[in-house]
Amino acid sequence: MHKAGFVNIIGKPNVGKSTLMNALVGEKLSIVTPKAQTTRHRIISILNGDDYQIVFSDTPGIIEPGYKMQECMMTYIDEAFCDADVIIYLADATDKSDAEKNVPEELVSTSIPIIFVLNKIDKKNQTEIEEILLKWRKILPNAEQLAISALHKFNINSLTSLIVNLLPENPPYYDKDTLTDRSTRFFVSEIIREKVLLLYQKEIPYCVEIDVNDFKEDNNIFRISATIYVIRNSQKVIIIGKGGKSIKQLGTVARKDIEQFLGKKVFLQLFVKVRKNWRNNTLLLKKFGYIR
Repeated sequence: MHKAGFVNIIGKPNVGKSTLMNALVGEKLSIVTPKAQTTRHRIISILNGDDYQIVFSDTPGIIEPGYKMQECMMTYIDEAFCDADVIIYLADATDKSDAEKNVPEELVSTSIPIIFVLNKIDKKNQTEIEEILLKWRKILPNAEQLAISALHKFNINSLTSLIVNLLPENPPYYDKDTLTDRSTRFFVSEIIREKVLLLYQKEIPYCVEIDVNDFKEDNNIFRISATIYVIRNSQKVIIIGKGGKSIKQLGTVARKDIEQFLGKKVFLQLFVKVRKNWRNNTLLLKKFGYIR
């Protein structure tokens, strides 16, 4: 008997969805930063066992859209309810807001098996964890529950076993050696964007998009050029920095991670262009992969 299915991870921003998916598959496929809205796309990763295949989907955090790019991001949440065999709803044990008020109505009414996963329990004591789980039991009475720490990989194996138990009997959807459906170019652009999120402050990271223009392997070295799009000239100045110092630092830290990801030396060139209001531009959103 072989089990296979689609397991979609949803939740508010910054609850640890990307960290969880990376822990489940044992590879860093989704970028992780402390900033909200780090994940913008739906990223699929695949965990294979002898008698199962789990197709995980990391989705953007659930927000109220403010512009067209965010509207596109939220369509991934809608898709998550359409093709899931199992839904993981991830919550943050340290969240002091009324998190239950933002639970999608589809989650409450769906017939899809749900696993409510409480993350970051390393920051709470046992009594507090039990109180939170009891609160969520009332909100999602039909959901399985599990408390974890994705960062410290606590209870990850238990979560995997629980998922496999809920999966339907199916043959594999992908070849057993497949890890993701995304291209290498995509992950290179995400690594660069991760470094922008980590190195720059305030509004800069949220106004940036990365486009890999050139990706060639030449004499055992990858030659990559990428354009960083921003929405204002002032942001371009900040990205570049005085005498090009900031973009040089960005290129250095991004190149090191890209080399680790590709397993080969990389020559990386970065350029910066201003595209006003690109987050509401349908053509550019198609170019950047938000609209299919």
